[in-house]
Amino acid sequence: MYYLWVFLIGGFICMLGQMLIIYTNITSARILVTFVLVGVVLEAFGIFEPISAFARAGINVPIIGFGASLAKGAIGAVKARGIIGAFTGGFEATAGGIAAAVVFAFIFALIFKSKTKS
Repeated sequence: MYYLWVFLIGGFICMLGQMLIIYTNITSARILVTFVLVGVVLEAFGIFEPISAFARAGINVPIIGFGASLAKGAIGAVKARGIIGAFTGGFEATAGGIAAAVVFAFIFALIFKSKTKS
């Protein structure tokens, strides 16, 4: 049952993104930023944690989870170090994911030849 809920909730989030791409003129980059901001807002208002407890990877794996991690890190750092934590906390909390993305992007750039769309 756990996997079913993860699949349904994660699939619903992906479906929303795809519907925005198909039915609006919003670019993919703006949709990405919107989903990150949704995660930030959900975390800021304390709503993300109860949703995450139910949906687990269905909400944590999409980019909404990244936004929530940024916000959680920033909030924690502000409590620990003051206002400077607002600028550093989010990066500290997500550094591992960002570093992994850069390393894997570099590896795949070496393996595959990039082409432009025609």
